[in-house]
Amino acid sequence: MTTTVSPTSGLGRDWLHLWGAGALSTVGDGALVAAMPLLAASTTDDPALVSGVAAAATLPWLVLSLPFGAYVDRFDRRRLMIGAQAVHVTLIAVLALLVTLGAARIWMLYVLAFGVGTAGLLVTGAGEALIVSVVPRAELEVANGRRIATEAVFRQFGGPPLGAALFALAMPLPFWLDAVMFLLALVMITRIRASGAVGRTAPRRAMLTEIGEGLRWLVRNRLPRTLTLIAGGGNFCETMALSTLVLFARDVLHVGEDGYGLLVAAMAIGGVVGGLISKRVVTRLGGRPVALGVQLLIPLSWVGIALVGRNAVTVVALFTVFSLAVALWNVMAASTRQRLIPAELLGRVSGAGRMITFGTIPLGALCGGLIADSYGLVAPWVAGAVLRLLVSALAWPSLLRWNA
Repeated sequence: MTTTVSPTSGLGRDWLHLWGAGALSTVGDGALVAAMPLLAASTTDDPALVSGVAAAATLPWLVLSLPFGAYVDRFDRRRLMIGAQAVHVTLIAVLALLVTLGAARIWMLYVLAFGVGTAGLLVTGAGEALIVSVVPRAELEVANGRRIATEAVFRQFGGPPLGAALFALAMPLPFWLDAVMFLLALVMITRIRASGAVGRTAPRRAMLTEIGEGLRWLVRNRLPRTLTLIAGGGNFCETMALSTLVLFARDVLHVGEDGYGLLVAAMAIGGVVGGLISKRVVTRLGGRPVALGVQLLIPLSWVGIALVGRNAVTVVALFTVFSLAVALWNVMAASTRQRLIPAELLGRVSGAGRMITFGTIPLGALCGGLIADSYGLVAPWVAGAVLRLLVSALAWPSLLRWNA
């Protein structure tokens, strides 16, 4: 795997450890992507309750992104990662123990999913801000591209089939695997030598005041604001359909537990390719053409899934187009933000962006569950496709004004 994504080329020892920690964590995340819905589906057949677990896991992005962004700008980012990762390990170990004892209940999954999501949010926020301390600015596209490709490889290619296979073999196994992977990631983070301390040019003020600075910067700067709103709308539409994917795969595509893991993995093909070619594409074409092209590819792929996605092969093919476009978008948007946002505001502005970008995910999950419960498992895909077309139509005029 590491040979495929070449994580170390000229990026340094600290990048290797930061990348390694992310890779290990995404193995655990990938197993959880398959195992958690399967665990929820084993306790209930209610689509709304199953999608609620996904909503609980992503709710912290909506309610905690702003204060966590301020923490990232206040405190040593490396130490924040260490503390949050330690909490991550503990919560996953508790979940694994509950499953082992046969004591897991749906309400417990909600609580633990929220806790794991909270810890993961702080790890992600601190880690993304720490990248600018360990990677030269000229190499941001390279680092972000390899990070995103790695996430696709491990979180979707490697993790889900492994998680689903282990779940089928013995229900607790994927959760113990998660705990081990998160523990190894914690060890890698502790080996980063670069300081995560934040250089401040002004004295520390009240938390709400500092949060307000990040929000105001995002609101006043058109390009980062536009990229954030587009991503938020897109995530809402995507999660609307994917929140009940485990039931859609079982009842519409007719794949079993092992097949579900393979389906999720196969859907990551485009993400891997997009991450690996992103540096070349963004450098050659520029940010605006990439953004405009993505806004055509994404809604068209979703329309295809909504209209003809009734077997696993078709869904994988169309989702490959979608995930390729999303990978290019993520690399372009992340590198653009890291260059434009002042270093001392990076945590707060990124936190405000995450609140919008990822805060729509639990809302999309809840809507998807309710739509599926009322109108069937195909309906969330149709609704998601229609709304994604609307997002792209609204985004196009703003992107045309991007001078890049």
